[in-house]
Amino acid sequence: MADALLQDLWFHQTDGIVIDGIDTDDESVVIRARAHGLQAACPSCGVLSGRVHSRYVRRLADNPVGGRPVVIALGVRRFRCREPGCSRATFSEQIDGLTFRYGRRSSGLQSVLRHVALMLAGRAGARLVETLASVVSRSTLLRLIRALPDPDPATPRVLGVDEFALRKGHVYGTILVDIETRRPVDLLPGRSVATVAQWLTDHPGVEVICRDRSVAYAEAGRLGAPDAIHVADRWHIWKNLAEAVEKTVIQHRALLRKPQEETPARPAMPADFAEPALAAAPAGPRLTGRLSDRVRRQHAAVHDLLARGKGIRTIARELGLARNTVRRLAHAEGPDELLVGQWTGRTSILDPHKPYLHQRWNEGRTTSAQLFAELRARLHRRQHHRPSVHPPSPRSLPA
Repeated sequence: MADALLQDLWFHQTDGIVIDGIDTDDESVVIRARAHGLQAACPSCGVLSGRVHSRYVRRLADNPVGGRPVVIALGVRRFRCREPGCSRATFSEQIDGLTFRYGRRSSGLQSVLRHVALMLAGRAGARLVETLASVVSRSTLLRLIRALPDPDPATPRVLGVDEFALRKGHVYGTILVDIETRRPVDLLPGRSVATVAQWLTDHPGVEVICRDRSVAYAEAGRLGAPDAIHVADRWHIWKNLAEAVEKTVIQHRALLRKPQEETPARPAMPADFAEPALAAAPAGPRLTGRLSDRVRRQHAAVHDLLARGKGIRTIARELGLARNTVRRLAHAEGPDELLVGQWTGRTSILDPHKPYLHQRWNEGRTTSAQLFAELRARLHRRQHHRPSVHPPSPRSLPA
């Protein structure tokens, strides 16, 4: 009666197991059991065999009981395969619901650890398992997750298609996302038309394709899902708008007005504090210099040849310039338009202190560490008297 009760408690979902005894102590519970089936099926050919080759004992960790870990000392047999053409000469018997190949844990404990790994993953899962009187490392839990088969997701109605870089500038792939659930669907090795079109052909049912302005993805959608509607997602719309606005602001940065701020009343300054004069940055295009002189000469030469009726390709060949350079010169109404760029009007953090630094340098103070310490002391005395006013940047327009 006791053996039958133990059999029902531990192996109620398993057939073919006989309990020989249970050994307990303060640290663990050891269940001695054995398989009593007459035959076993070869895992390669499936032919049943009853010819025993040898016997050995497998030690399987099982779900803990009463705060103590449980070990099943299971006696199993190795059978000879009866199929002459089978590549496997011998094989070990497996108990359905209890063992699996190369497993050191029971199927029940393996299932529990798999669920813990999915919910908590590495270190957190290992700490929880330890409180359940089992010992497993975080790496083991991660391996259990990686060993799970990938689920077969349903084909999304709204599919997001975009590229990602495995090695930027060299190797790219394609990520597919379910826009409605915001979950990744698949990763494709490449961003070619054939790869994406083949996936769409194999997964019919996509009604809307959300993508960027890639010509390859547009063609892939036309071939793989001809009835799908193509739309642009909000992120790409915002990104394209921000790039266009930034490019325009950079081109006309010299026209941005400086912020108007009221100067608060200033308290009396120390006698030895001399307010440095701010170095005024040029507000417009450069009028002299090698770059400005060259741009003005090239602009005049290009427009002179255009007036004679010559084309962009001919002008580029005669002047020895790239066609894109000639095209920019031809589209610009004046050379000043080309000389206003991102760095026009950009000031340096040292501009307010250059007169003081020149003065101290001429006085013989040429050690950078000493000059830095003096500047830091001056800034510390100055920071509570007047807020600094920075020129506007392309990403922070004045109100």
